[in-house]
Amino acid sequence: MVKNNTLYLLDAMALAYRSHFIFISRPLINSKGQNTSATYGFASALLKLIEDHKIEHIAVVFDVMGEGGTFRDQLFGEYKAHRDPPPEELLANIPVIKALVEAFDIPVVEREGFEADDVIGTLARLAEADGENVVIVSPDKDFQQLISEKITQYRPAYRGEEFDPITLDRFREKFGVEPIQFIDILALMGDKADNVPGVPGIGEKGAIQLVQEYGSVEALVEHASELKGKKAREGLTEHREAALLSKKLVTIITDLDVDLDWHKLKIAKPNLTEIDRICQLMEFGGLREKLMTKARTILGEEPAPAGAVAPGQTLSLGLDAGEAVSHYDPETTTYQIVHNRQELEAMAKTLAAQPRFAFDTETTSVDAMMASLVGMSFSWEINQGVYIPTPLPDGTSTPDILQVVGPLLEGEKPKIGHNLKYDITVLRRHGVDVAGPYFDTMIAHYLLAPDEQHGLDWVSRAVLNYRMIPISDLIGTGKNQKSMRDVPLDQIGPYAAEDADISLRLATILEEELDREGLRKIADDIEFPLMDVLVEMEMTGVRVDRDVLADLSRQMAIDIAAYEKQIYEAAGEEFNIGSPVQLGVILFDKLGLPIVEKTPKGQPSTRERVLEELATEHPLPGLILDWRELAKLKSTYVDSLPELVNPETGRIHTNYNQTIAATGRLSSTNPNLQNIPIRTPQGQAVRKAFIPVEGNVLMAADYVQIELRILAHMSGDPGLKAAFEQGEDIHTATAALVYKIPIDQVTKDQRRKAKEVNYGIPYGISAFGLAQRLRCPRSEAQMLIDQYQQAYPAVAGFLAMQVEKAREKGYCETLLGRRRYVPNINARNRNERSAAERISVNMPIQGTQADMIKLAMIRIHNRLAAEKRNAKMILQVHDELVLTLPPAEVDDVRGLVEHEMVNALKLDIPIEVDINVANNWLEAH
Repeated sequence: MVKNNTLYLLDAMALAYRSHFIFISRPLINSKGQNTSATYGFASALLKLIEDHKIEHIAVVFDVMGEGGTFRDQLFGEYKAHRDPPPEELLANIPVIKALVEAFDIPVVEREGFEADDVIGTLARLAEADGENVVIVSPDKDFQQLISEKITQYRPAYRGEEFDPITLDRFREKFGVEPIQFIDILALMGDKADNVPGVPGIGEKGAIQLVQEYGSVEALVEHASELKGKKAREGLTEHREAALLSKKLVTIITDLDVDLDWHKLKIAKPNLTEIDRICQLMEFGGLREKLMTKARTILGEEPAPAGAVAPGQTLSLGLDAGEAVSHYDPETTTYQIVHNRQELEAMAKTLAAQPRFAFDTETTSVDAMMASLVGMSFSWEINQGVYIPTPLPDGTSTPDILQVVGPLLEGEKPKIGHNLKYDITVLRRHGVDVAGPYFDTMIAHYLLAPDEQHGLDWVSRAVLNYRMIPISDLIGTGKNQKSMRDVPLDQIGPYAAEDADISLRLATILEEELDREGLRKIADDIEFPLMDVLVEMEMTGVRVDRDVLADLSRQMAIDIAAYEKQIYEAAGEEFNIGSPVQLGVILFDKLGLPIVEKTPKGQPSTRERVLEELATEHPLPGLILDWRELAKLKSTYVDSLPELVNPETGRIHTNYNQTIAATGRLSSTNPNLQNIPIRTPQGQAVRKAFIPVEGNVLMAADYVQIELRILAHMSGDPGLKAAFEQGEDIHTATAALVYKIPIDQVTKDQRRKAKEVNYGIPYGISAFGLAQRLRCPRSEAQMLIDQYQQAYPAVAGFLAMQVEKAREKGYCETLLGRRRYVPNINARNRNERSAAERISVNMPIQGTQADMIKLAMIRIHNRLAAEKRNAKMILQVHDELVLTLPPAEVDDVRGLVEHEMVNALKLDIPIEVDINVANNWLEAH
């Protein structure tokens, strides 16, 4: 065996964190209810290293925090103060990970009072000083400051791809400075996660440029007045001490007295019995066999079996760890590139003869409304694909190419793709109206596994165990990232053709899965047809009134100042409201409020859920929450919306996502319309800025209490059904039953509380949670819940039945059969089990509402087109649809919209839709 003195140093906690959160949407749970994600992912990473490298010297370094913290805590009392404590289920995995490492006879290193970073840094420099190579295995970017000719960092790539080696040359190419100067970059940037202050106004790009020019934080501080940029000049002038402190905080110590000889850090004699015991305890199947095989190989008992992963191959850290992963192989695939008009027409003729095909686009932007077409790829047979660059190498223009392939895309043959909504939008902007029927593999995977990731790379790994060509191989990353337009044809061709080929391969498997799970009707009747609706909505966009937003911004600044005054009065003194430490002193030391939970450093937490609980004890926490909400509303929407206006259209084009919310609801980004608050006047006022195009009006159609009506239908509760059938106000009716008073004696406050109960109970709200919402004593909240359950006994029985169904089946479902899996429903951990139970009662109701409004959108869209109306849907938020239309169409479209929304899904009780017309969204709502 060739001697290998390279020292491998593993950052245990960072790798465990990464492994845990890879599986966060669908955690690995064994039969005992234990979350095993972190151990599984860590073991997979360890196995990959041992498989791919002839490792002799290795150590796994753990954090050990003593009561006094670390020297960084002494330097800066608020260091890491904002960090949430690690999840309990992650912490429970740490002793198991440590035991597994020790079972492999790999040294475990930990030093109280110092972070693992400092121990790793010290050991790395010791080995480097002896002329040996070092590999630091960690996702933590801070380790890049240690990189040298001898020290390399392996960062596990996102979602289980190969380790990404960061070498000295690669670092220099990316940052244009030496690794030691990365400390200065980090100091200027700061770190929100660790609460390193940094310098306000300086981000990563600015930090890199400043360090390239001046060399260090100290030099920048000295020359602060000379800096050209206003933000940097003011930041470094006013925050000089913060910059210098930040540099100390981010500097990894490399001269600790570790009292260790790195030469003795070796993997030696794995304990097969102990490894097997741990794997059986965690219920690892295939991974157990791989770990045992490798341990035997290290002991020299037997060679690795045929089929083991060879050096250079990939192990999936997030999926089938231990299994060989396939990838692009030019020997087994036929990916062609179209070079001229003759080849284009021959390809089109072949494509026209196929019963269906998969396609994909390559563009210059991830924003479909800004992207230019770079090329298209097609596949109609497994392991085959064709790439058409636009324009062609022979000079055939993009419009001429689209004249040839456009009729095929606009025809009636079934079309396959992954995230087809994006491709349809891009092509429509280029003059091609792609027509269905569609089969979108991203949506299909979402229906089958709603809590997982759905990108093509992820799905190909999950379903095909296939690793796709990373886009970073073509365009790079960071500031040196290229446009797809600049990628050589011989590189972009296989990459693009692979996208279409993999989509075709996935479709065959996912079609069968949808049929087997009874989800094909949801796909064919709702999700796939909805794509055309969303494409038109996104392309139409919505206007915003910049003047309204400017006025609102000024008023919010005044309101924020007013909140601050109230906060100071309630506190009895002025303090930094944004400082958790100063707020904690006021709340816990001065006012004597109870400490609900602590930060990892042992300080009292002032996070949102803590303040919500304390709001029942004193007015100050509630005021803090109101101040935070208004400040966030101002920055997130009021001040940001004008920046999202498309310069070509003058409108905002939000992106609707079908595969984000596991309940089936649509979500949106840029901007996120779903999160505009509707409970507060300030949140409602944001809607005033949304206006129709010139000459049109806005129509808003809102389902009235639709989730409660769905609950009444699904539970069959006589009292709840009767209230709707008799046309009573459901919240007033509930208040009368809960407080046992005549309906005409219900007060506004009683109705308000009954409304919170009505919407909270179906989602598993506890007395504790209801008390937080109402800011009332828990005893009153418990009384309201008890009285509600007496008033609507069938509702309580229905909700309990939903939990039991989920325990039996492992999933919950809507009226139409949409599913969400709940793997933690039988977990031993109470928090995990309770969360799964809440999902089990929430999803059937909320998911049915999502199905209902999607069906209504499809039918409204189709009727507007069939009747050649000028009205267009432009927004969908929760239970509401917003249209822009000429005044002359108002009466007809009102009737059309109401009919389709009411009849989208038949229920046993009346469905009501509130429709209003106005010149802005606020007044129409």
